[in-house]
Amino acid sequence: MPKAQAHELRCAGRVVARYVWDPRLPATVSPRPYLHPVTTLGGTTVTGFMPDDHVHHLGASIALPIVNDVNFWGGSTYVSGHGSIRLDNHGRQDHHRWLHRDDDRAEHELHWTGRDGVTLAHERRVLTVRQLTHDAWMLRVTFTLTSADGTALEIDSPAARGREGAGYGGFFWRAPAGLDRVHAYGRDTNGDVHGSRDPWVVLSGHHRGGTPWTLIFLADEKDPWFVRSADYAGVCSAIAWKRLTVAPGGTLTRGLSVVIADGPPSSAITGTAMAAIREEPA
Repeated sequence: MPKAQAHELRCAGRVVARYVWDPRLPATVSPRPYLHPVTTLGGTTVTGFMPDDHVHHLGASIALPIVNDVNFWGGSTYVSGHGSIRLDNHGRQDHHRWLHRDDDRAEHELHWTGRDGVTLAHERRVLTVRQLTHDAWMLRVTFTLTSADGTALEIDSPAARGREGAGYGGFFWRAPAGLDRVHAYGRDTNGDVHGSRDPWVVLSGHHRGGTPWTLIFLADEKDPWFVRSADYAGVCSAIAWKRLTVAPGGTLTRGLSVVIADGPPSSAITGTAMAAIREEPA
């Protein structure tokens, strides 16, 4: 079996994220690279890894429910008319090579492989970090997916198959379990951001006796947001809200920035996040 690969991303002199590809993960979680732990500059962990309620939630990771009938999300597969079923159809994202690695940037090439060992897609992924303030930093994730053999990629989700609101798929961030307070919103702090196309989503949480934290998500594309803040806390800019086809020879590219801050949400940190994303190259 190939060896695990890991890279530490640093900001303001400390490790703020560990990016890991571990081939030893069970097949049923659809093994893929993940970011965990991700921390604030103050040291608070803001990702959850393989929680009891959803063991296939791997920190922050790029995952798609179905690509050409292969499950790259983990867990059950939603089948129209039958609901969520455990199927032996899990794929994996395999490490191919590193293109670049240093403290604030990693470029990674991956192969998306089906259970039968056939590679369906190639991916190029870039992760960067930079400090924004004394208590906030920004993670930038971009990825480009292309067919391995030039045929179309059919990307599907439970929502596309009839399960209302379950349009997850893309860069998904699972927050820690066991929070005693969590709040998610977009432009309207009292609105329901799930399914909206707001320019940003704020997810804030608080561990009992711990420091509050804030995450601000800003997506390049206006895909709907998949947001959970009741049964668990998680956010995804959902590229698979509806069925999506990547044409033969085409590419799928997405980018997302996440501002990770100590403390509760404030207009100051939101303004800093908006200014930071405007400074990012297209």
